[in-house]
Amino acid sequence: MDHSDQPVQFLDLKSLHRPLKDELLASIAEAIDEAVFVGGAAVLQFEKAFSDYIGCSRTVGVGSGTDALKLALQANGIGAGKTVATVPNTFIATAEAITQTGARPVFVDIDPDTCLMDPEQLEERAKQQKIDAVVPVHLYGQCADMDAINRIAHRNGMIVIEDAAQAHGATYKGRAAGSLGVAAAFSFYPGKNLGAGGEAGAVTTNDDAIADKIEILRDHGQSEKYIHEIEGTNSRLDALQARFLSIKLRHLDAWNAQRCLIADIYDGAFAVEKHVSAVKLAPDQIPSRHLYVIHVPDRAAVQQQLSEKRIVTALHYPIPLHLQVCYSELGYKKGDFPHAEQSAATLLSLPIHPEMKASDAERVVAAVLAAL
Repeated sequence: MDHSDQPVQFLDLKSLHRPLKDELLASIAEAIDEAVFVGGAAVLQFEKAFSDYIGCSRTVGVGSGTDALKLALQANGIGAGKTVATVPNTFIATAEAITQTGARPVFVDIDPDTCLMDPEQLEERAKQQKIDAVVPVHLYGQCADMDAINRIAHRNGMIVIEDAAQAHGATYKGRAAGSLGVAAAFSFYPGKNLGAGGEAGAVTTNDDAIADKIEILRDHGQSEKYIHEIEGTNSRLDALQARFLSIKLRHLDAWNAQRCLIADIYDGAFAVEKHVSAVKLAPDQIPSRHLYVIHVPDRAAVQQQLSEKRIVTALHYPIPLHLQVCYSELGYKKGDFPHAEQSAATLLSLPIHPEMKASDAERVVAAVLAAL
């Protein structure tokens, strides 16, 4: 059947969930019968399954990926008066989590090829000022250079907390994203490689003290009912979301493999095109391929032409955080992080998802090349 007149969706959650519909509905019915909607066995089962998947000792489910990062920072003593380094080319949640602890974000420029934190820039920043923690972002599903970042952090007394919100199933030198720092934050927003049926997140760690602290923080600071050792927040993982995640976790590797097949088609087509620069993969990586991002001249025109051919694209992310109005008080200006700014001006995210057909990827390639 000819599907050339059908839109190429950026993400297709309807098709992804269709084979799982009966199992997901059964899990809802079971939750209704058990009437346990917050915490309980379903949450514990998912936490154990995700720990086994990541290869860490503890997972603590929370209400969102933003909360996961915020609580991981707080559990490591990050708060007012502290500074946390991260990159400006990420979703605002990374910086929000830092500022909401009371700490101050310090931005570090990126490697222009991988769009990941440049360890040399981190080291330079650490020479200029005291940095208490660093949050490398595994952007687009590829891990940051964690060996270099961990070495720099160790020398400078920094805590390393991964932002793994886009890296479910990615590995770095044989180790899973989420096991490469003292703790890691995951988002299970529906559009992620492992997505819930709403908002959800988790912290992974091998440190029992950190996990225990987050379990208290997520539940109003309670060590036991009505005993509040510290002031916490309300960020417990819904049992229904845990059920959904446990079902979908079993399919994650297969879904990621399908994403990689689509990415391979893109890689092969764009490798020889001088006007297209795909975000490069570092060695010793198996990415989750959460997003496939290219850099093109005259992005607006290319995106418009793809839209006219019913190909849905997106921008991740068009305005670096240091140029966002809400962070103007940090004192940064245009030109401070040239690689991040150049990437933001030319990037374009192409469709990629497990249900995407090879023919659709080839159609996207043809449309990009025609636009150029």
